[in-house]
Amino acid sequence: MRVVLAGTPQVAVPSLEALLASRHDVVGVVTRPDARAGRGRRARPSPVRALADERGLPVLQPVSPRELEFLDALARLRPDCVPVVAYGALVPRAALDVPRLGWVNLHFSVLPAWRGAAPVQHALLAGDDVTGATVFRLDEGMDTGPVLATMTERLRADDTSGAVLDRLATAGADLLVQVLDGLEDGALEAVPQPADGASRAPKLGPDDARVRWHEPAAAVDRRVRACTPSPGAWTTLEGRRLKLGPVRPHETAGLAPGEVRAEGADVLVGTATSAVRLGEVQPEGRRPMAAGDWWRGARLPARTRLGDDA
Repeated sequence: MRVVLAGTPQVAVPSLEALLASRHDVVGVVTRPDARAGRGRRARPSPVRALADERGLPVLQPVSPRELEFLDALARLRPDCVPVVAYGALVPRAALDVPRLGWVNLHFSVLPAWRGAAPVQHALLAGDDVTGATVFRLDEGMDTGPVLATMTERLRADDTSGAVLDRLATAGADLLVQVLDGLEDGALEAVPQPADGASRAPKLGPDDARVRWHEPAAAVDRRVRACTPSPGAWTTLEGRRLKLGPVRPHETAGLAPGEVRAEGADVLVGTATSAVRLGEVQPEGRRPMAAGDWWRGARLPARTRLGDDA
């Protein structure tokens, strides 16, 4: 069938690659407008647009999918179905009605759990043991459409949100192609989502990523991993931000929340329970470095506490 992929960030690229390698005919992509980033604030294409340009595919980049010009351009591509992976905008009914088989969304949770923009991050924050992916028919609600297929993925003790998204993006791409095969063959029927078990997963911001040292060590560990690599976990030291890579719970007790101390090669920080061991840190204006190297160079006084001025 003729498909137009709607997606924007890197996690959508495996799905575009899988579709290009499938029996389906990718006739274009829809992606968010180029965004300014990096030094010089130059406009840069999304990862999906970059691959589409490389493959010579038509690219639609509406500021809003409600634009009449976009709706006309999408109709001219004559898609049978529009698969969606992290497109980044709500799709109006006028656009949903263009393809005869509708829009189908690959979402990185087992719905109805964690509806929203950051399902993997919230699964890690909550300490879930299992996450997964769902392909469902897109409607005008927030991840509320009927389900076509699901898969599950066990979360590991050292998983970051970036690592989980990488795994789900690859496995989910295969699931998405299987769903398109089934839709074309008339072999799939969408099932309404369960009425119970729904939860919300709004996008995490910088304040969500600030480490709360008064939380238990397990919660500190989960927050840092959930916010790695984005939006990036952080604390403060003497009024300046200190970015943190993943930490690990440590058996040492007796440190006050936020109190930092070196023990051999380990740099430990107190929480509400036992300590956590720092991994990589990045002071403002400097490159990331091992916590031990940072500690030796910082020459901090005894009983220094992180986060007191946050």
